[in-house]
Amino acid sequence: MAEEIVLMKGNEAIAHAAIRYGADGYFGYPITPQSEVLETLADLRPWETTGMVVLQAESEVAAINMVYGGAGAGKMVLTSSSSPGVSLKQEGVSYIAGAELPCLIVNVMRGGPGLGTIQPSQADYFQTVKGGGHGDYKLIALAPASVQEMADFVGLGFELAFKYRNPAIILADGVIGQMMEKVVLPPMKPRRTEEEVIEQCPWATTGRTNGRKPNIITSLELQPEEMEKNNIRFQAKYREIEENEVRYEEINCEDAEYLIIAFGSMARIGQKALEMAREEGIKVGMLRPITLWPFPTKVIAEYADKVKGMLVTELNAGQMIEDVRLAVNGKIKVEHFGRLGGIVPDPDEIVMALKNKIL
Repeated sequence: MAEEIVLMKGNEAIAHAAIRYGADGYFGYPITPQSEVLETLADLRPWETTGMVVLQAESEVAAINMVYGGAGAGKMVLTSSSSPGVSLKQEGVSYIAGAELPCLIVNVMRGGPGLGTIQPSQADYFQTVKGGGHGDYKLIALAPASVQEMADFVGLGFELAFKYRNPAIILADGVIGQMMEKVVLPPMKPRRTEEEVIEQCPWATTGRTNGRKPNIITSLELQPEEMEKNNIRFQAKYREIEENEVRYEEINCEDAEYLIIAFGSMARIGQKALEMAREEGIKVGMLRPITLWPFPTKVIAEYADKVKGMLVTELNAGQMIEDVRLAVNGKIKVEHFGRLGGIVPDPDEIVMALKNKIL
């Protein structure tokens, strides 16, 4: 069967991929710059073809709690929003993590703090990678750098979420959400039957007990000793994820004397900056974290013994750089370059920052 190649926005790719990967439900609320996810789903009307539920909730809080309910029933459910909207969802996300439920969250980041701007940003790194909501929990965080990855990471996000019974998030930025590129859409995958849900998710509350006690979905535990046991189990799971699910991309790193570290749209700009720097004889490579959590700490630590310095480029005031500096543990110089307020830099600005701060 020939590949289906189409031209679409990153946000639209999320919607198409959700249907094609067999999602059972989407619950969301409009906010720029991710509103096309909901709009595209409404236009495609999958409830008439696959039976997928698409619902615009009355608020972000309502949307994440609908996700909580769907995930508790073992369904493949997702939501999407942008920075302030994700802030409103944080309590529900913590509940879902505490109940050990799989779901997919999409955050197409805009500038802040507060209402900020509708322009692109990467300033929700702390919110996502450092937890965001309350309690000791982690989100599996995927950072797409193309429209193709926006589509692909829907499938990967669901796969990892169900594998580890843990929420996963696609942490995109407004550039990737709004830009248009060619994308190969995944083949249609049928939604799971109720019998398959029961077989694959024995922990879910499905209304069928089969002679057993009904499953109770909750993140509440009133006994501190039992809550500590829960948290110890969570931490063991997180260590397993850190051991097995780190993903990253290396570009021109074989002979690199300096390293650019960037994710999302800044990785695309950083790659062009790399090419420009190499034309000037500067041996620069780039490392792109694909999973922001689990973070590629070990590989960055290894590069600290190979290169002379690292430049972390982000659309924020400096957030991922904290994890890079922890990884290198003071062995080499690590500096930051970022733009704020929704301004997206040109590659030559990164080259200039490299020369002024690292060389």
